[in-house]
Amino acid sequence: MTGTDHLMNPPSPWVQRFAKRIRHGGEVLDLACGGGRHARWLAGEGWKIEAVDRDSAALAGLAGVPGVRVRVADLELGAWPYAGRHFDGIIVTNYLHRPLLPLIEGALDEGGVLIYETFMVGNERFGRPSNPDFLLRPQELLEVARAAGLRVLAFEEGEVATPKPAMVQRIAAQR
Repeated sequence: MTGTDHLMNPPSPWVQRFAKRIRHGGEVLDLACGGGRHARWLAGEGWKIEAVDRDSAALAGLAGVPGVRVRVADLELGAWPYAGRHFDGIIVTNYLHRPLLPLIEGALDEGGVLIYETFMVGNERFGRPSNPDFLLRPQELLEVARAAGLRVLAFEEGEVATPKPAMVQRIAAQR
């Protein structure tokens, strides 16, 4: 990634809007971060970031970014790499592996903020993902957050036009 790549792939406005609820300077887990657009932005804003993804090539672009620690891990096949760790914030975008939901919730520190945004049913008419395993059911993130005892700060679901047409679900919740 070059210094201008963040202009072509900017952070999600949802993440930007709710990141200010995360304790400033705290530790943030960017889960299944891909190329690290959120890790890069959050680190630039003063948080300490743990960026994890199974794609080592995608993570390579984050090497040497101040405030970002990179971890290559297959979150779906390997052991949960954050057992016993707690974060002030956890960011998840464009990724869903339901067995991780209780582990993600369990890794939130007291006062920690979960910011989650991904695709939901109905997205199949726009293309990928279209597999129901990777599409949230209506109100699913809301139900997960409430069952975990998190305080919901905001929740949205439905069709969006940007950055591309899709059906999405978003939540910001706090422990």
